[in-house]
Amino acid sequence: MPAFSGKYYYTVDPKGRIIVPAPFREVLSANYSSKLYITNAPSENCLHIYPLEEWSKLLEKVKHLPRTNEYVKFFSRRVIAAAVETEIDKQGRLLIPSAHREDAGISGEVVIVGLVDKIELWDRRLWQEVTDLGKIDIKAYESALSDYGL
Repeated sequence: MPAFSGKYYYTVDPKGRIIVPAPFREVLSANYSSKLYITNAPSENCLHIYPLEEWSKLLEKVKHLPRTNEYVKFFSRRVIAAAVETEIDKQGRLLIPSAHREDAGISGEVVIVGLVDKIELWDRRLWQEVTDLGKIDIKAYESALSDYGL
């Protein structure tokens, strides 16, 4: 199974573009079509970038959810409605629409993270906050991970 992994630091250029890390471009070109979808993360201030094939799987799941459920409606509005189709340019860059950058608080320095079937894009300052080990109960964290065999 192809998988995105790794963490990379970049800067958003003045036109709102980021460089897609070469390992991610390799996974994309070897396993997916050229179409990507950029959208808001469901519950965090970051962006998710999906290959078309992974995005289609997500949409298929959403189709079968109860549309009257308030959480499904929120997810649909926050994630599905915000999605924009795009492609990586010949220089390996991806344009991040200004509305998406604003929604995720992305300004200058970013962190691009591979998470198996999708890519996350974070403002570097926010990334440091959400990955700060001082903000979680380490024992509970380790216990939860062991429950999942990790």
